[in-house]
Amino acid sequence: MGLGALSGLLAAYAALAVAELVSAAVRPESGPVVAVGGAAIDRTPSSVKDWAIREFGTNDKLILQLGILGVLTLFALVLGVVAVRYRRSGSAGVLLFGVVGALAATSRPDSTSVMDGLPSVVGAVAGAGLLYWLVGRLRSPRPAAAPAAGMAREKDEADGPVDEPGQPARQSARQPGWDRRGFVIAATAAAAASTGAGLLGRSLNGSQGKNAVEARSQVTLPAPASAAAPVPKGAALRVRGISSFMTPNDDFYRVDTALVVPKVDANTWELRIHGKGVTRELTLTFDDLLRMELVERNITLACVSNEVGGPYVGNARWIGVRLADLLKRCGVKPPSRGGPADQLVARSVDGMTIGTPVEDVMDGRDALLALGMNGQPLPFEHGFPVRMIVPGLYGYVSACKWIKDIELTTFDDYDSYWVKRDWAREAPIKTQSRIDTPKPFARPEAGTVMVAGVAWAQHRGIRKVEVRVDDGPWQVADLAAEDTRDTWRQWSFPWKATSGGHTLTVRATDGTGETQTEKRTRPIPDGASGWHSVVVTV
Repeated sequence: MGLGALSGLLAAYAALAVAELVSAAVRPESGPVVAVGGAAIDRTPSSVKDWAIREFGTNDKLILQLGILGVLTLFALVLGVVAVRYRRSGSAGVLLFGVVGALAATSRPDSTSVMDGLPSVVGAVAGAGLLYWLVGRLRSPRPAAAPAAGMAREKDEADGPVDEPGQPARQSARQPGWDRRGFVIAATAAAAASTGAGLLGRSLNGSQGKNAVEARSQVTLPAPASAAAPVPKGAALRVRGISSFMTPNDDFYRVDTALVVPKVDANTWELRIHGKGVTRELTLTFDDLLRMELVERNITLACVSNEVGGPYVGNARWIGVRLADLLKRCGVKPPSRGGPADQLVARSVDGMTIGTPVEDVMDGRDALLALGMNGQPLPFEHGFPVRMIVPGLYGYVSACKWIKDIELTTFDDYDSYWVKRDWAREAPIKTQSRIDTPKPFARPEAGTVMVAGVAWAQHRGIRKVEVRVDDGPWQVADLAAEDTRDTWRQWSFPWKATSGGHTLTVRATDGTGETQTEKRTRPIPDGASGWHSVVVTV
């Protein structure tokens, strides 16, 4: 039974390795683990996705892939044990997994053809054949060991007369059992060949991204025609534990559905703008955008999956082309001026679709097709070569990464990826505030303790932040200088801490005068709300 389970594992390993190699000839995203993982994400209820992001953060995709491999390992063990008794049935089970992988690959939004199913099919055929062969080694008889002369003579005398030379043997020269040496050789050869195929496939898939990496390394961002104003003095507080005013690229949050980060070659990238109200369709290259008038702006982004007090918010300096200018060039008018399209659907190279209100894009805010982030070309994880940014809207309705297509349509005619999964069509960012320091369950000393954090209400700005200790009155915190109404704002509050346990709570008032609501809601369908609190012991 143990050797049967081992045979199943080797067969699964071979199937994945061969599939990896074949995917290099199709495209890296067609591999079975990526395809099945993507299909699982597409079909997972929003509440489960929200839980995964909350529990695992940006490691949610790694956890999913490990889960897929874990399930595959379990079934491989079972199929190997089954194959010992039912050789063909066990092999057929491996083929069935190939069918599942092929269906997952061809049903993905980014699937380009039925060829996407080829890696799973070929890998499954290889795995099924290997399982059939290895189990055959377990069934093969082994050669009988040659008996010693004395033992043979005693046995011959006990059993009867010895066969005369030239006469047929009365007993088989082979004994029932399994070919241990043959199995070890076969298993070792299979493992070595699978490892070689997997490494070759990974190398070939990696080489396909080299052009994209080389293209990014050669990008030099031009000086913007409209540069961002210097960050005002006093906008970045010097308080230990507070979030930095500008978020470094490596620390900027990433929440998306891409199991494999797309590596798009800027030299071959194109963007098409078309649809309702477009009188002049436009196809742009990366170089076309670099030659246009670029603007640079500090903009805070926030993910709708962010819980109250959560980490999925960051502030960066972006450089790009005004999206409204491109739409006007195509003849697009917002609904308020008689335009027939009220939704802009952005499509990513990985199949993601994001729907954005046309009115918000064209109302004068700094909606961008961004090319750079904090003075560098966009990192691949954040959308290189081009991504979309619209201040004041949650990312799932505005921040399409790896964008390749923009279609003007209506909300009645088309539901984007997340809307199909019960998220709201329109999602302006809610007024939020967060305590960065002290951390939950901290044990500060009695005396003056600096309570500090950030507040945001993009495109409305922050007018006031208040802090409450336990059930006491709200007290106005000190606000850092405002950069723009599209960036978050730091705040601080010197608290005269006394011994014992205390609850610190924060709330913000935005630029329109609306105070952050106390009512707690979950992120789905249009963002979390409520006051952030931390409990400390002095």
